[in-house]
Amino acid sequence: MSHFSTVKTELRQLDPLAQALKDMGYHPEKGQRPIRGYRGQTVTADLAVTMQEGGDLGFRWNCQSGSYELVTDLDLWRQQIPIERFLGKLTQLYALNAVLSATASEGFQITEQSRSQDGSIELVVTRWDT
Repeated sequence: MSHFSTVKTELRQLDPLAQALKDMGYHPEKGQRPIRGYRGQTVTADLAVTMQEGGDLGFRWNCQSGSYELVTDLDLWRQQIPIERFLGKLTQLYALNAVLSATASEGFQITEQSRSQDGSIELVVTRWDT
């Protein structure tokens, strides 16, 4: 019996997702990779984070929802924060990286970036038209 859990997300782009994980201090690997769980069981994911303690973290593409879903063995969750806070922080950093990527591709530059006490992030972008 598999111990893996799948958590739906709204994360739709691989590069901002990988960057968000890096921003959180993880080392994600892109490509089809095995995710380890209970008693050596594995499942394949499109983005993998190998963990020293506990089960690995993975994200795999769900064609029906058009997003990446988190795949991990929740019984082996050994992160410093609960899964809900992990996903909240990941989603915030994913959104930031998606916005930064989109603004850069549209020719905008970040002129100001600040983080409020409540954790929200404010960006000011500019673009000079010639």
